[in-house]
Amino acid sequence: MKHRGILIVVSGFSGAGKGTLMKELISTYDNYALSVSMTTRKPRAGEEEGKSYFFVEKEAFEQTIAEDGLIEYACYCGNYYGTPREYVESCLDKGQDVILEIEIQGALKVKEKFPDALLLFIMPPSAKELRRRLEGRGTESDEVICQRISRAAEEAEGIENYEYIIINDKLDECVKEMHSIINAARRSPQRNKELIAGMRSELDALVKGE
Repeated sequence: MKHRGILIVVSGFSGAGKGTLMKELISTYDNYALSVSMTTRKPRAGEEEGKSYFFVEKEAFEQTIAEDGLIEYACYCGNYYGTPREYVESCLDKGQDVILEIEIQGALKVKEKFPDALLLFIMPPSAKELRRRLEGRGTESDEVICQRISRAAEEAEGIENYEYIIINDKLDECVKEMHSIINAARRSPQRNKELIAGMRSELDALVKGE
């Protein structure tokens, strides 16, 4: 029997390297699908429509909200971000593990709707390294960098809501660790209710001599 995929929610401070980690995980291992988020922010250099994000105007985003076409959405640094529902459900039904890269507000909303979702939080080795990575992008002003650092300080208060923390120091090691955690989570009782029910039924039949 084909098992439904796991919904994996990945969050972390801006600059922690989530995007790079996700791309490496998907290129290294099979069966992962990265959900493409919708956003009202402008594209950064090198980002592609439909691959990096679905870039839309505010009016189009709010229309999608009204049509219940998003699993979750939130406003971050003045822009909307959200997860299109149809793509995620389709991949899960095919047995693919779907990765959502979203911030804490959205992650907790997803967990409410999908209790079996696996929540992972990505952290840099230190706060100083986080600032260095943000500055190294070269795409944002000092004011925006300070906003992201302030937001990280706020987000640090919600890390306890996640099931696992992954320190993104050495990329290769981090990818292997993340894949191992996901595989282990696949064996948790709450994600194997049908398997447990089947075993109980078989045992009951043996007890009854059937």
